[in-house]
Amino acid sequence: MNKLASFILVALVLVPLASLHAVELPTQKSYTYKHSAGQPRDIEIYFPPHHDPSKARVPGLILFHGGGWIGGDLRQFRRACQYFASRGLVAATVNYQMLSKDASVKLSAGETCKRVCITDAKSAIRWFKQHAGELGIDPKRIIIGGGSAGGHIAILATLNPGLNDPADPKDFDTAVVAYLLFNPAFSPSDHRDTEVDVLRHLKPGVAPALVFFGTQDEWKQGWDSAHHKLKSLGNTTTELLLAEGQNHGFFNKDPWQTLTLIAADRFLVQLGILHGESTLTSPATGEELIPAEATISPKKKQL
Repeated sequence: MNKLASFILVALVLVPLASLHAVELPTQKSYTYKHSAGQPRDIEIYFPPHHDPSKARVPGLILFHGGGWIGGDLRQFRRACQYFASRGLVAATVNYQMLSKDASVKLSAGETCKRVCITDAKSAIRWFKQHAGELGIDPKRIIIGGGSAGGHIAILATLNPGLNDPADPKDFDTAVVAYLLFNPAFSPSDHRDTEVDVLRHLKPGVAPALVFFGTQDEWKQGWDSAHHKLKSLGNTTTELLLAEGQNHGFFNKDPWQTLTLIAADRFLVQLGILHGESTLTSPATGEELIPAEATISPKKKQL
């Protein structure tokens, strides 16, 4: 190999490495926001590059993983948190108490395993707000969301006035300014436990929401009932985007993961929470998210 060829080979190896080091990635820290059932409950937080809590209060985002209220973990939304932190949010994903099947069958009549998940989610939101100064977030501009069971938990944690942990600080609420819901799992059978029934807790003035579903998702029926009630209450700030031919959990893998993140970014820009364009590129394979209908007002209130 001559000297010129050797130089070119070394350059090809070093340039990607130099580019990698030039990319400023979000920093990540883990905290324990509470103990429940004798176990620590963790919140994994991603901070924007160069974020200085003493100088900036930025919007915050919390995403709850799915897993049928009995499984799942923090891995599901790590990419989303990293991305939104790179866009300027302090983004977090949270674990929460989940009952085993054996523990669930021992519950009193009218109670489900979903209650403990919601209680911990409310604690996580309050902890996030309580530590706003330390984290550098604006407690009045919190976005919340989740996937499947996590989407259900997110809605109930913010709309149900009950299921509070008595140990939580009472001077912090769980109100939020927007929702990102990835095929939220609302079950018709939830009417048996009013504390976890979304239809019982929807009300006028629910914060703007962006919702994603695959058209072949059997859970979409539960969302349709909730969406119908929202519209009957006068809600005009809920946007539903559909992935044609996709099933439950479609958003966990590309190309749909990237497409949902781009759409969520655009939604937050419209609300004035983010600014500029998404830094992600739509997949070249041509898939698209399709608006279900024009349910969102042309002009959203800036938050």
